[in-house]
Amino acid sequence: MGKIILITGGARCGKSSFAEDYVKTHGQDIAYIATSQIYDDEMAYRVKLHQQRRPSSWQTFEAPFHAEKAIHKAFCHHDIILFDCLTLYLSNYLCSEQTQAYSMEQLSAGAKDMMSALIEAVQAQNTDKTCVFVTNEVGSGIVPENALARKYRDLAGLCNQQIAKASAEVYLVVSGNSYKNKIILYLYFYVFSSNYYKLFSSVRFF
Repeated sequence: MGKIILITGGARCGKSSFAEDYVKTHGQDIAYIATSQIYDDEMAYRVKLHQQRRPSSWQTFEAPFHAEKAIHKAFCHHDIILFDCLTLYLSNYLCSEQTQAYSMEQLSAGAKDMMSALIEAVQAQNTDKTCVFVTNEVGSGIVPENALARKYRDLAGLCNQQIAKASAEVYLVVSGNSYKNKIILYLYFYVFSSNYYKLFSSVRFF
């Protein structure tokens, strides 16, 4: 069964750089699954930064949708995959034309199926295969003002938990520093995704 690694953290915290270093030290033949869609100059700039950091020897697979197919394809010739990132993959789904009329229950069910497909694609591989998923931790701040942002926050939290439960290792990156501790991370996910952070405001995680 293939191994799943999850790397999570806030915006510009260094999680992608950490993930890139991780695959360099743990794999030989590296594939990169890119989930972004370029709609504006800001996203184009971010994509360019990621491209400039990647070695030319890495094979890139563009997969804004149905990324499980890209995982199967990439593992045919590579032993480790860097999947960057889950939350962009989720936003592609949330903003797609077909989901605009979905209820929250339908969105949640669809997102769960998407994550299950990714997990199954990795776990169907041999034991020498690894997929490193990068995601954003979006539920640690204030409650978003608009309904779409609240849906995104809630779905991202649920998807992160689903992938984390299937992971052999989970890393939290904060200000360029990584922390590996499943007990702490599960508490972190529970506290913030459940909106109970006020009750635990005195808890020191690190």
